[in-house]
Amino acid sequence: MVRWLHPSMLIRTGLDALVAAVFGARADHRLIEAVARPQAPYFDYSEESPEGDFWLDYVADTGDGWNSTYAVARLMALPSLELPGPDGEQHPTERGRILVLGGDEVYPGASRENYEERLVLPYEEALSRTEDPSPDLFAIPGNHDWYDGLASFMRLFCANRWLAGRRTRQARSYFALKLPRNWWLIGTDVQLNSDIDVPQVEYFRQVAAHMKPDDRIILCNAEPAWILAATQKRHRGYLENNLEYLQEKVLGRRISLFLAGDLHHYRRHEDEEGRQKITAGGGGAFLHPTHAPAAPQLRDGYLLRKSFPDENTSRRLTRKNLLLIRHSPLFGLMTGVLYLVLALAAYTEIGHYGLLEWQKALVAVAASVASRPWSLVLGLGTIGGLIGLADGAFGRGRVLAGTLHGLAHIITAALVAWGSVYLTVSGLGICPELIPGTELCVDGWRQLWAKFLLSCGFTFLGGFLVGPFIMGLYLTVSLNRFGAHSNEAFISLALPDWKNFLRLRIARDGELTVFPVGLERVPRRWKETRAGPYAPAWEPDDPRATPPVLIEQPIRVTPRRAEAQPAEEAA
Repeated sequence: MVRWLHPSMLIRTGLDALVAAVFGARADHRLIEAVARPQAPYFDYSEESPEGDFWLDYVADTGDGWNSTYAVARLMALPSLELPGPDGEQHPTERGRILVLGGDEVYPGASRENYEERLVLPYEEALSRTEDPSPDLFAIPGNHDWYDGLASFMRLFCANRWLAGRRTRQARSYFALKLPRNWWLIGTDVQLNSDIDVPQVEYFRQVAAHMKPDDRIILCNAEPAWILAATQKRHRGYLENNLEYLQEKVLGRRISLFLAGDLHHYRRHEDEEGRQKITAGGGGAFLHPTHAPAAPQLRDGYLLRKSFPDENTSRRLTRKNLLLIRHSPLFGLMTGVLYLVLALAAYTEIGHYGLLEWQKALVAVAASVASRPWSLVLGLGTIGGLIGLADGAFGRGRVLAGTLHGLAHIITAALVAWGSVYLTVSGLGICPELIPGTELCVDGWRQLWAKFLLSCGFTFLGGFLVGPFIMGLYLTVSLNRFGAHSNEAFISLALPDWKNFLRLRIARDGELTVFPVGLERVPRRWKETRAGPYAPAWEPDDPRATPPVLIEQPIRVTPRRAEAQPAEEAA
């Protein structure tokens, strides 16, 4: 799994996000696509499977760790998969005629190397060839696919090539599929800011002109806009309205099923008419919590029906942050350096204070900070940086949360420094006496340097061990108590488990059934099958791994006659 808290990874992803934010809106690749890459109004599958069921697979947020990505790819590669439901009944499913990748196909950012290593190789190992008629593959980009301006995404998915036994057919980063029995699948490209550009709107307007009043739509966005709208307290602007315009004015109430990734878990919301909004970002990326951001009811009346993992399990997993040093040991290097720098900036002689005099030691450190402006600036800089880190979900309490977090580190650094000096002086007997009126050792310079170096070493070690605990405690309390830092609290853990994907079936009577496939614990060990290119190259060899199951009973979406035409058609 990507180690997001590795110092080099933090710098790299921060720069990627900054460059994408600055240049993404000013160099929009979709405008070039619309001019240079002609694409048919839709890809027609409506005449396939005239006497049987039509199957397709949906997966999002792939291309992170090998175990998680390959485990999901392997299940989707099997020609058939029989899945037990919560009631114990077995549900047979078939590999999809179409595979839809729902965004963020690779982590930490898009590049030819990352796509090859983290997506193509696992999927090719799961299935490198298929017999005719071979499945097709379509993909929409997420924000991580946009980090290189969409160049690598276009080269991989929009070049009519083979990938894992499937043929890519799209020429643009968005598409429309005409499915059997009056169903359509629409895949949008929302770029970095939930923005549907004008040429894309025009493309889907042409698609809508081919639809009949009774046609129903599966809409795939890279982000669950319904979750963001329910949890973010901000006024809707042009960009959000542009996406809403597509959904409400162009496609209208034909949309019966909304699918999205971006949040790496499974959550399903349903309205009174049986329409579904499903977040299914479990293709391989690190797990996101399901208990925050809380969205038990959406603004448009949709109610939460199912989460995977459930909310209690999600809260329990959050507490793993208390052992953050175990999950991200290199993060301890940063806190170790921070504590050492803070201690050196506020250096004062505190080694003579005993174990019961820690309050006096803190007072001495505070007095030293107050008398040294540069150490005061460093302390304020630490607090300011952690205020900037604080999640906007705190609202008006963001400054307070960042301040308390910063003070916790500063006070802990002072205590660690005092304990280090005390251990050096009283425990090891290094420089126990000073020349009166000075900070020089009675025993000479060697003892002084030994005291200084050992104290620095112990301070760094204390920061290495204690700093991640303070950060983990902050993340745990923030998420479980205030619903803040949902992303940071789980990228720190890089959990590969609780994966999911969706298998969809269009029956002969036109009913759409969604089979949500869950994998609680992915295998950590594999053994080679030597089964050839038409089957997975590796199978699980881990007794602790769990088999795939249905997260909930199959979800049936029965097509209804449209109550009203979209506003544009009525006009």
